[in-house]
Amino acid sequence: MSKRLGLNIGGRRFDVDVDDAFASFLEKQMRKDFNMDGNNDLKLLLQAYVRKNHDLFLQEQKIEEITKKLEI
Repeated sequence: MSKRLGLNIGGRRFDVDVDDAFASFLEKQMRKDFNMDGNNDLKLLLQAYVRKNHDLFLQEQKIEEITKKLEI
């Protein structure tokens, strides 16, 4: 099954279909980053993108750190 999530950006509506298992996680994250009931400007979208990539960067650093410890 899939669930449709929608977001207004720059006056346009964008909908995505995601797997049910991922949908609740994604929706919670989107609510943190965006106004789910109104319009979002492109600057907000860019800020969310950079923030999520920073989180990914930190996770990868932590994984590398743990991997190095396990190699010893």
